[in-house]
Amino acid sequence: MAVSYKKLFHLMIEKNMTNAELQKKAGFSGNIITRLKRNKYISLESAESICRVMDCGVDDILEFVPDERSKAPDD
Repeated sequence: MAVSYKKLFHLMIEKNMTNAELQKKAGFSGNIITRLKRNKYISLESAESICRVMDCGVDDILEFVPDERSKAPDD
């Protein structure tokens, strides 16, 4: 399984929040924004900080999606 943060970026648009604002309010480094943009895993602590700032739950910011490498080839 892979992770997708599309939900987070849609929520940020709805709340008119920039990446820099989220980074500052959640108190994490620019590296976390880069990881989010690349759909890479982040720590639970970072996810919690984002949820606190966005006033939402984890399921509102991320979802697990099938990993392309784990899909069975079509016969």
